[in-house]
Amino acid sequence: MRAVHVTRLDGPKAVEIVDLPEPEPGADQVLIDVHAAGVAFPDVLLTRGLYQIKPEPPFVPGSEVAGVVRSAPEGSGFAPGDRVAAFPAFGGFAERVAVDARLVFALPDRLSFESGAALPMNYLTVHFALSRRGRLRADETVLVHGAAGGVGTAAIQYARALGARVIAVVSSDAKAEVARRAGAHDVVPVDGFRQAVDGLTGGRGVDLVVDPVGGDRFTDSLRSLATEGRLLVIGFTGGEIPTVRVNRLLLNNIEVIGASWGGFWLRRPDYLREQWNELLPHLEAGRPAPPLGATYALDDTADALAELDERRALGKVVVRVR
Repeated sequence: MRAVHVTRLDGPKAVEIVDLPEPEPGADQVLIDVHAAGVAFPDVLLTRGLYQIKPEPPFVPGSEVAGVVRSAPEGSGFAPGDRVAAFPAFGGFAERVAVDARLVFALPDRLSFESGAALPMNYLTVHFALSRRGRLRADETVLVHGAAGGVGTAAIQYARALGARVIAVVSSDAKAEVARRAGAHDVVPVDGFRQAVDGLTGGRGVDLVVDPVGGDRFTDSLRSLATEGRLLVIGFTGGEIPTVRVNRLLLNNIEVIGASWGGFWLRRPDYLREQWNELLPHLEAGRPAPPLGATYALDDTADALAELDERRALGKVVVRVR
């Protein structure tokens, strides 16, 4: 089968397309013919050896896929021909992948394979962050950073599905349009976002900040919180890991909350199926519906990874495998 190989840790442009033996599924694994694979920021980090999980090259990246079941173990709930999405963690940028049955999910017929491949990483991350860690309620206001990216658009859509008001923070007019299409009630530029939030909330601030970016906007995000507000730390695509002066938390009765979805589910893999089942009614109703960005052929996976690496992505980037 054809697959993407990371043979050296020199970044996205160093990945290669190779022929590999097809995977032999284990007793508890579902073998999937991959139709589309989502591109996520951890895939970019893996090409440089900068992710917290550091496989030795060569390896096949790709953490989220959608396709058709080729074979499945008895009792898994799947059968050949089923349309599925899955979270293999590795191996997704290939024509076939074997995945633990607990990490395979039924894909509603209304969703394309490209949309299905856009779901597992971002939407399960956001479900965990907003529902479990952030305790978001329907009457609250959410500020979303990186609002045109995969996590950002997922956060906008899921917050809307829960009945919250959403303010999106973006760095360009093109990204503002992506955030609006995702469902943001208001869109503000990153420069001066704190003052814009004050104006939009009558000086009250927001109840929840979703921050997958980090960097120098962190302090103003804290200042944008209402009393008893929460800031969710999801990642650091901005590069710099910020620090917080804890007196800010004390004086304003606010919280900074870590939301490590991977760190949580690795200890309890059955949790992913619980999450999917909670999201399924929303997916079947078309809310959320992931806004897709550029779609690349498998041969062009290096370019897909580079788009994320260079912060050019508008919506979810997907690799079409077949």
